[in-house]
Amino acid sequence: MNKRFLSVLAFALLVSAGASYLVYRMIGRRVGSAPAPVTSRVVVATRSLPVGTLIRDPDVRLADWMGPVPAHALLKTEEVIGRGVVATIYETEPILDSRLAPRGAGAGMAATIPPGMRAVAVRVNEVVGVAGFVVPGMRVDVLISGNPPGAAQAIGTQTRTILQNIEVLSAGQNIQKDAEGKPVTVPVVNLLVTPEQAEVLSLASNEARIQLVLRNPLDTKEAKTPGTAISYLFGGQRAGAPARAGARPARAAVKATPPAAVKETPPPPLLVEVLHGATKTEVKFPVAAERKP
Repeated sequence: MNKRFLSVLAFALLVSAGASYLVYRMIGRRVGSAPAPVTSRVVVATRSLPVGTLIRDPDVRLADWMGPVPAHALLKTEEVIGRGVVATIYETEPILDSRLAPRGAGAGMAATIPPGMRAVAVRVNEVVGVAGFVVPGMRVDVLISGNPPGAAQAIGTQTRTILQNIEVLSAGQNIQKDAEGKPVTVPVVNLLVTPEQAEVLSLASNEARIQLVLRNPLDTKEAKTPGTAISYLFGGQRAGAPARAGARPARAAVKATPPAAVKETPPPPLLVEVLHGATKTEVKFPVAAERKP
């Protein structure tokens, strides 16, 4: 083999080895000089905390958190203990102030009611409660059926939607949201409403029959319905609905009266002139009226 070629090859290997060593040293220095990641101490949950739980000492601990601290994260256990949970907190998850009830509000269902809202209990059965599928977290519409005061008796019982897109706060004593949506048969459900809606719902539950209608939680559009009545089921008009196109208005009964008798005038008499020499006389002959067939 050519000695000159071997010399060039050996020199190239030496240069590449030296360059690799220099690059390795430079990278090692930069990595060694990089600042250590910033860690903070935040309060995390030692177990999953469902809605309504009153937090105690064994439920939380301080843990190191690398990187930016989440917004509204609590940094001291004293700020957490004794407060109620209003949104589920999972194990090792930082505890946020927005997921806890205000200090002194306690725990349970009352702590989950947002400011300005109310919880109203409604008695249900398997029909009203949509076969047990009215569970916490679901959305429902409220229908009432009854006879409104002053309505015409011919219309009959009427049904109308009075509230829409109402959140179910609890089913019986259960305030936990079931991720699987399994049906639960309970005698009472609590609905989250405004004070004005609470008045309407309380009056409706005492004076009429209530029906809950389950809806998709993602469907927030409000439907405009005129209501219906028992007369509409038999072909009549809805309560308060405009007249249908092409429908004929009802006519009042008119008593038939015989036509007035027409008095016939007799035809004029037949006039005949009679001449007797120079004397001229006129003789009238009556004409009989023609009979109509």
